[in-house]
Amino acid sequence: MTVAVVTDSTAALPAELIARYSIAVVPLRLNVGSRSVFDGEVSGADIAMALRERVAVSTSRPSPAEFAAVYQRLLDGGASQIVSVHLASALSGTWEAAVLAAQDFPHGTVRVVDSRGAGMALGYAVIAAADAATTGKDAAAVQGAATEIVDHTRTMFYVDTLEHLRRGGRISNAQALLGTSLAVKPLLQMVEGRVVPLEKVRTSSKALARLVQLTAAAAGGGPVDVAVHHLDAGDRAAAVADQLRAAISQLGELRVLELSAVLGAHLGPGAIGTVVVRR
Repeated sequence: MTVAVVTDSTAALPAELIARYSIAVVPLRLNVGSRSVFDGEVSGADIAMALRERVAVSTSRPSPAEFAAVYQRLLDGGASQIVSVHLASALSGTWEAAVLAAQDFPHGTVRVVDSRGAGMALGYAVIAAADAATTGKDAAAVQGAATEIVDHTRTMFYVDTLEHLRRGGRISNAQALLGTSLAVKPLLQMVEGRVVPLEKVRTSSKALARLVQLTAAAAGGGPVDVAVHHLDAGDRAAAVADQLRAAISQLGELRVLELSAVLGAHLGPGAIGTVVVRR
């Protein structure tokens, strides 16, 4: 039994990990002004510039046919089963498209996992699945490895403005208005795949300091891996990473990664996120 692992472009996985595990990545799409591009064809920095210049940016999921084509290619290439791990179903129709594509194949051939997250919250689940597949585990065990990581992951993030989340429909108009009217810098978190408020802080510097505190608290005293995401805010992300190295006693791997263009389009320039996985 050979199990192949599939994910989507919002996982933000470094190229070396995709190559090492032979992970198949199905890209989402962006419309940037009059251009339509795949996620990965433009960088997060490109999207940040477009948003600052008020160019219209929107995103869309892959089609079920695109997923089915990838699944068929992997099966034709020797895979006996597939585990497909994706962006939170509450945020995007990507998971649903994968589920619809899976129905084109015999029952149990393709197993689809809702990561209930994005960025490395998804990426860590994909790596766990790929690790299990590499060691010869069956599809049920590969799926179980991914879902176990999902249950041990915490995601928090800071944004300069709630406007981009509001435009994309990821938070309500009322939530966005509240943040704007109070002139606060919002901290948010992912809960069961949804973006929900965490705290309101008056300045960006205080918000980032609080993000470090909350991330360290989420890490606790046990072994953890951490990712720090950003959109066109490398210096901010590096500073947060340095503070987390000092604050977390049993820190394993720490990665600093720019958000994919699709995620960046919804969070906006200056966004900083942290993902903690308890091992």
